[in-house]
Amino acid sequence: MPESEPCKIAFSGTDGRMLEAALETSRAKSELHPGNYRGVVVRGTPAMEPWARLPNHQWPIDFIPTRSNSAADYAAALIEAFGNGQLDIAMVGPEGLLFNGLVDLVTEAGFGNRIIGLGKVGANTLEGDKIACKRFCREANIPVAPAAEVDARDFRAVAGICLDYLHEHGGAVLKYPYSAGGKGSRVILDSWGIRDTYDLLIKDFKDSYTNVCGEKAPWPLLIEARMSGVEISFTVLADEHAHYQILPTAMDYPERFPGPSGIWNPITGGMGAISPHPWESPELLKLVDESIIYPLTQAMWLKNVLRPCVIYPGCFVSFLPDGKPKAIRVCEINVRPGEPEFQPVVKRIRNLGALLKAAVQGNLHKVEPEIRTDQISICFALVTGPGGPKQQKGYPWSLTKGEVMEIDFDYFDKKKITVIPSAMDYEDGVFKSDGSRVAYLLANTTVKSGQTRGQTAEILRQRLLAAFDNGKIRVIPREDDAGNRLDCRRDIGAHFSKAEALKTK
Repeated sequence: MPESEPCKIAFSGTDGRMLEAALETSRAKSELHPGNYRGVVVRGTPAMEPWARLPNHQWPIDFIPTRSNSAADYAAALIEAFGNGQLDIAMVGPEGLLFNGLVDLVTEAGFGNRIIGLGKVGANTLEGDKIACKRFCREANIPVAPAAEVDARDFRAVAGICLDYLHEHGGAVLKYPYSAGGKGSRVILDSWGIRDTYDLLIKDFKDSYTNVCGEKAPWPLLIEARMSGVEISFTVLADEHAHYQILPTAMDYPERFPGPSGIWNPITGGMGAISPHPWESPELLKLVDESIIYPLTQAMWLKNVLRPCVIYPGCFVSFLPDGKPKAIRVCEINVRPGEPEFQPVVKRIRNLGALLKAAVQGNLHKVEPEIRTDQISICFALVTGPGGPKQQKGYPWSLTKGEVMEIDFDYFDKKKITVIPSAMDYEDGVFKSDGSRVAYLLANTTVKSGQTRGQTAEILRQRLLAAFDNGKIRVIPREDDAGNRLDCRRDIGAHFSKAEALKTK
């Protein structure tokens, strides 16, 4: 590749994190690792390329289509692009592509040294099967919550374990062990909820169990003791030699509404995120490094499943009154960037291109993340709200689709808010909602002298809420031209102030 040409880095998938990562790869300017990088989206959604080409945007991103959403067609597009010089590096986003062997197909074609993501065996061991992951962590001496494995069809066994965990730990979590798009965990907080929660899980995953296990074989179910503490996920970039870098932390808001999860407040694909996590500290990063990341990468290397990849362990952390961490445990491990957590994370990184290049070259230990440490970034998911011709419940239940979007692009430019399209269609010059998480509002700001991070986060949160409340982005309901079908969680970002109020000197 001539020095004057950019290093072209692709982000493969159909969600907002891939588009935002491509955008930041192109436009972020590093002070310590200068270079010429160009972000590319492989496939994306129908609205993404028209959105990026709008006169208000003209985003420096390229797009490569695929014939379908299958791993084979992604692999064909990547192999062709590597072969003809359209791409130099690619990162895989959706876990389903990893489970179905996308990386293996690209590797077999001779381009394995250019792709970031685990092979089929590693991906399915760590994320595709929660029971296998639990065993992997125990063998690697990684701290995890107490857990039991049971046949999902044996309700008496399920109820017995749940009652024991309620007594010993104050709660239990039923986990469908295979891929469920972030929606496979069901929390039980008292004995009255056991049967209803169990029945709903079986209803939601009966077809999936049948497809994976058949009618007669046991249906594996993981039951985990509910962990107390603060939930924190860590995004880690690793290379094949077990070098790694821990990227900025983020706090996810997985429940549909504020408050504890339950039957009427399900865990969704994520309603928003903030970066850094309000409890991030040097002591916390040291603890996760020593207790989880180092033993995990070493175990992956010893098991011969480690290659350039993203590791995303979800953890529960207990803290002391002064804010320092006391203990940490893993609840699950993902092997791809989080959505939407990756969006505010990459918004704060100046040298994402250099990090990804170092990952495939095997010298990640020589390139540290260049982080905007004085900045806070917040991401809101705008989802389909209730209503429609069949009185749909809204996200994540029944959804109204195909309604026209209206966006005040000048307003968002003025307020320095990036609007990332997601479940959005484009037809005859018109953007339309295509269902679930329609778009994201993303912005960052600098903590000013005299401000706490909590005060800064609240100002930024109110900026994003004002854009939504004032109708600057709308999905126009069929039954009400002046209405707005979109909805959002309003507490995203409020936890900086809550964390500051808890800490004592």
